[in-house]
Amino acid sequence: MLKQSLNQKLQQKLSPQQIQLMKMIQLPTQAFEQKIAQEIEENPALESGKLKDEFQDEFENSEFDDPGNKEIETDINIDEYLSDDETPSYKLNSNNYSSDDDDNKVPYSAGISFNQFLLNQLRTFNLSDHEIQIAEFLVGNIDGNGYIRRSVDDIVDDLAFTENIYTSAEEVEKILKVVQQLDPPGVGARDLKECLLIQLKQAKETPQRKLAIEILKDSFDAFVKKHYQKIIQKFDISKEELKGAIKEIEKLNPKPGSSYNSNLTNIEHIVPDFTIRINEGILDLSLNARNAPELHISRDYNDMLKGYADSKDKSKGQKDAIMFIKQKLDAAKWFIDAIKQRQQTLLLTMDAIMNYQKEYFLTGDERKLKPMVLKDIADKINMDISTVSRVANSKYVDTPYGTKLLKEFFSESMKNDKGEDISTREIKKILKTVIENEDKRNPLTDEKLSAILKEKGYLIARRTVAKYREQLDVPVARLRKQLF
Repeated sequence: MLKQSLNQKLQQKLSPQQIQLMKMIQLPTQAFEQKIAQEIEENPALESGKLKDEFQDEFENSEFDDPGNKEIETDINIDEYLSDDETPSYKLNSNNYSSDDDDNKVPYSAGISFNQFLLNQLRTFNLSDHEIQIAEFLVGNIDGNGYIRRSVDDIVDDLAFTENIYTSAEEVEKILKVVQQLDPPGVGARDLKECLLIQLKQAKETPQRKLAIEILKDSFDAFVKKHYQKIIQKFDISKEELKGAIKEIEKLNPKPGSSYNSNLTNIEHIVPDFTIRINEGILDLSLNARNAPELHISRDYNDMLKGYADSKDKSKGQKDAIMFIKQKLDAAKWFIDAIKQRQQTLLLTMDAIMNYQKEYFLTGDERKLKPMVLKDIADKINMDISTVSRVANSKYVDTPYGTKLLKEFFSESMKNDKGEDISTREIKKILKTVIENEDKRNPLTDEKLSAILKEKGYLIARRTVAKYREQLDVPVARLRKQLF
């Protein structure tokens, strides 16, 4: 049966400009600088640097009107010029902030890649052309940590189908032993057990290393699970002998490839978006100068409009050109206003967070952190929760106690034995302290940790303790056990 009906719906859609503004608010300082640098290249109507006062006054009082031609609209709708297909872009030069703030990077040597480093070593071995091809293929399958995560059978198949090299599993195993002789020690292993054994065998033999090899070969699972008593009984050794073997294993590198890759990694510096200082007991908040660039409208483009208005002959080509100029001028004006709105939103949100966590920022005591969720700040500044979330995303604040990630100040609340709301961050801090001070020969179970927290006035269930422990990246009691 066919039926006709009318439905009334109320929908809210964000304009392209609003979407761009939300994205700009989410960007941290360095990404924001890159955004401006990328944007300004596509819009010559916007320039960086200080603008002369007389032109600034002239620009602010101008609406880009064109009294000389009634056919061209004087009120330009930005939506007609900005779309998802054409996003205006602008550039920010280094003279927009003090030269002292320049983010100068220390030059470092690019070096060679990890795989190339391994390939260079293969030349020192006496291998046939056929064996070299297999060895190079094996090296190409080594990941950044130094492991080959594939079975020998898969490698044999790939050599045949992709490289047209026919070999056997036995030959690949033989060449793999050669690859495993390369530096750094342990490279080319297929799992952790093999990686550790390779390193121990390449080192000078001692009684402790010999025992360590036997333990890893025959009781690897028991060692990983720290079932030390079983190992002592199986190998008929003393506790001191086991300690010596464990010390040798702890010296080994479980990720041999990372030791090489780390030398080629450029150090990333965190640029704080905000700065909080204490002046005579009063908190002082400031926004990083790089978030407040000096951008202005191009005088040349504004003069083009005036020249067109004064012109008597207005061809169609000139009209098209002037519409393009107006588009770029309006886009540039919108972008400048969007930057100002971004600055206000960032400062307003951070100021609310600072005042909400005032006791912490004055003392630096993490126990003074109050439970705080996004809604608490959103209600204070009368903004949407999503806006607060964007401000808190990937932003850092420079405090007297170090540079902190803004997200760290947000936490859920729980009740203590007095019925007071406390931050879960405070509980995690105490839990971490208790675990750090425990007897590692007899570590505390989650149940015992729960009982200790209850004694301190925090009514936390064992399951909740386990959750917080995992969030702190702390293993279970059995894996924290040590013999010494």
